[in-house]
Amino acid sequence: MHGERLFMSFWEKLLNAIGNTAGNVLSAVVEAIRTVFEGDPETRRKVAFSVAIIALSAKMAKADGIVSEKEVDAFREIFEFPPEQAKNVARLYNLARQDVAGYEAYAERLSSLCVTCAANCPVLEEVLDGLFHIAKADGLVHEKELAFLRHVGEIFHMNEEHFERIAARHVSMGRDPYKVLGVSPSDDFTTIRRRYHGLVSEHHPDRLISRGVPAEFHAIANERMAALNAAYEAIEKERRAA
Repeated sequence: MHGERLFMSFWEKLLNAIGNTAGNVLSAVVEAIRTVFEGDPETRRKVAFSVAIIALSAKMAKADGIVSEKEVDAFREIFEFPPEQAKNVARLYNLARQDVAGYEAYAERLSSLCVTCAANCPVLEEVLDGLFHIAKADGLVHEKELAFLRHVGEIFHMNEEHFERIAARHVSMGRDPYKVLGVSPSDDFTTIRRRYHGLVSEHHPDRLISRGVPAEFHAIANERMAALNAAYEAIEKERRAA
């Protein structure tokens, strides 16, 4: 109950601080997060993370040109906000869609929060996983969505190999289990198993809290773990049959 009250209060505080801002919404949001949650870095980090996902989801929907009901449902799977907060979340989503600032500005702002990571930041990987989750909700990651996600990955300083590994977990057509784990078919099974266990440890849902990721992202973490497990099992089955 206390968590719900906190969740309700920070949306209300944030949107009250933004007011009826027109034009560059990003600047108003960033300033509101900085001032409203000053002295509470943990909440500020969670709010910034949540706002970034909402804004980038809105921008991705705009890039694709279509917002399907399934995409909205996928969004709600990530953010299980109370029904009475739906209007507040929708308002922020629509403000982000209408903002004169491009999605690059939102991605760059979020990337700047991860000051401890030079590249392939695990927190930003969570963001990309969340965006892929929404993009594929209608059964297909469209070409414009993939281009959008690839550019966001570049802004997040994800190298190409790392981005392809993230994408491989979500794009089911021709999914390559070796690419999902970031290994090569020429690697011996001991190397592959070591890599798999390392990824499981790195991406375990229990590690999300220490990274400051909202609890709502546990669904994304569980989905990622399922993809890693499926890839490992496919390779193990293949090697046994050989």
